[in-house]
Amino acid sequence: MQDNRENRAFPDAGENRDGEVKTKEDVMRIVREEDVEFIRLQFTDMFGTLKNIAVTSSQLEKALNNRCMFDGSAIDGFVSVEESDMFLYPDPSTFAILPWRPQQGKVARMLCDVHHPDGRPFAGDPRHVLKKAIEKAETMGLTFEVGPECEFFLFHTDENAIPTTQTGEQASYFDIGPLDEGENARRDIVMALEDMGMIIEASHHEMAPVQHEIDLRYAEALKAADNIMTFKLAARTIAKRHGLHATFMPKPKFGVNGSGMHINMSLHRNGKNIFENKDDVNGLSQSAYYFIGGIMKHIKGMAAITNPLVNSYKRLVPGFAAPVYIAWSATNRSPLIRIPAAAGTGARIELRSPDSAANPYLTLAVCLEAGLDGIAHQIMPPESVDCNIYTMTDQQRRNLKIQQLPGTLIDALEEMRQDPLIMEVLGPHIAENYIAAKEDEWQRYRANVSEWEIREYLYRY
Repeated sequence: MQDNRENRAFPDAGENRDGEVKTKEDVMRIVREEDVEFIRLQFTDMFGTLKNIAVTSSQLEKALNNRCMFDGSAIDGFVSVEESDMFLYPDPSTFAILPWRPQQGKVARMLCDVHHPDGRPFAGDPRHVLKKAIEKAETMGLTFEVGPECEFFLFHTDENAIPTTQTGEQASYFDIGPLDEGENARRDIVMALEDMGMIIEASHHEMAPVQHEIDLRYAEALKAADNIMTFKLAARTIAKRHGLHATFMPKPKFGVNGSGMHINMSLHRNGKNIFENKDDVNGLSQSAYYFIGGIMKHIKGMAAITNPLVNSYKRLVPGFAAPVYIAWSATNRSPLIRIPAAAGTGARIELRSPDSAANPYLTLAVCLEAGLDGIAHQIMPPESVDCNIYTMTDQQRRNLKIQQLPGTLIDALEEMRQDPLIMEVLGPHIAENYIAAKEDEWQRYRANVSEWEIREYLYRY
């Protein structure tokens, strides 16, 4: 929810934000000079969970030559045992030493793409899905720039180091210590991320007790998704050192705000932000409006990606600063899409529905493709809704033709099935396996008897 307006840095597309891009030779040299002993080869499954294989420095050259094999059948939604051999292709530009590991015999990481033995990219690799969307934009001369706002909770653990949702903290938006009991952990998370070459624009306590936000600097889409995965790893690792548990569960507690992952987006051509139009009342170009139109057209089909859990839809309810209605505005925060007051080169749109559990690669891929579809077909959004949608009556919303996001995961999956663009973006492999896994999640949820049902019905019936 941080509102970084005119003072927010929006570097030109193509500017090197995180230091010099590293080649294979750079990686080998740094490993020797810095006494790096272990290298974690990390990749992401379709649910947004980070996986890794660790190799010693003696095996680094083999890994950099894309000869590190693993059993893909062991990863949910990847491949069957009949075609289980998969290979990791490290991206040298993602090399970073993990600052929380020992300083003698250091540990580093590289993020990897997943390939078949014959060298073909694996269609079930979320990073590959985003790369395809980026390549499509590049054929149009466009670069997709993203600034994520990452929210999460820092809960205490019990005597067995098991996470709880118990807290005595009463801090709220922008509070400081000692009210903000997670201030030191959040500071250390930020410092660790900066040690890994990331640029953090801001961090603060969020609205709910023990809820926090860290805003990552604008970057090209692939780098932004990689940064989100790195942020989650750092947050969990550093929190544990403070005796805390960092959770990206969207709605861990009833009655308070849930955690979102707001996505600020813009498109650039030859270093110029094509969303900018100084003569428009909202500072937006025609392309920006078409991009909004595309997002609004496909947002229901995107919801199972941007809001991937049963729990996600308990965040998307009125009264807790999360969007429920499909609308846009430059003057209030209740709609799905907000136009921040950032004039000129900072012109952007903010999509507020994605939550903290979303797979960033898939989320950015569907956002980009939906927006490009809006530009390609010149889809104009409806008029902006500049009043509080939550205070409207149902009839007023119907008169304005304001639709709602899906209310449950199973509704979102049905919307995904009915959106050919989103199914195409994901590809048959991810779409089929993802829907099957999420339908199973929904059925297990339906069969479970909750504590709420026990309290509500046990003594009454």
